[in-house]
Amino acid sequence: MNLIDQQIEASWAEVLKDDFQTDSFGKLGSFLEEENRRFSVYPPMNSMFQAFNLCPFSEVKVVILGQDPYHGEGQAHGLAFSVPEGIKAPPSLKNIFKELKSDLNLEIPLNGNLSSWAKQGVLLLNATLSVRKSEAGSHQKKGWEEFTNSVIRKLNEGREGIIFLLWGKFAQEKASIIDASKHFILEAPHPSPFSAHRGFLGCKHFSKTNVLLEKAGKNKIDWQL
Repeated sequence: MNLIDQQIEASWAEVLKDDFQTDSFGKLGSFLEEENRRFSVYPPMNSMFQAFNLCPFSEVKVVILGQDPYHGEGQAHGLAFSVPEGIKAPPSLKNIFKELKSDLNLEIPLNGNLSSWAKQGVLLLNATLSVRKSEAGSHQKKGWEEFTNSVIRKLNEGREGIIFLLWGKFAQEKASIIDASKHFILEAPHPSPFSAHRGFLGCKHFSKTNVLLEKAGKNKIDWQL
């Protein structure tokens, strides 16, 4: 199944049409075909663009940047930090839920599917949109980063007032391609158990995001799952 044959939401297809024609993206597609032939790759090919399909270009209000999809069986479904219903929340997602409870006094959800956030305008974007089973980082530097950096640039140039939540050093490096005079950047350590205690827990990014949205006359995000 060819990557370029995958369906992506119409507004994104238009915005990213030139990116799909690059040599880099063509090589990425060939790499993924070979990987899928030889290994288990997550998420399934037809879910790799799910973040875009649930959140059209013109409706993006918030961007949460992740690094890699989860590499355990059944975990990744195309949305950064999210897992399908019925799958146990990984440690980073558990810390996100802890912060939601502390910040907004929301009950810890029984499932980790963040699709409802995406449908409200939260682009849950990983820098790399695929991974080989049980091998974290295995699809880095294969072309995904050029593609997702272009996504961020297109949002930066074509939209205004987006709130970028940059958690951890990797995400924070993307600040260099975001114009802080026309968008909002909120930074915190990564929600991973290795770093969450250094300032992710207590960052109040969820309430701060809603304050910024309200000031801009936009609907707040209902963070409760």
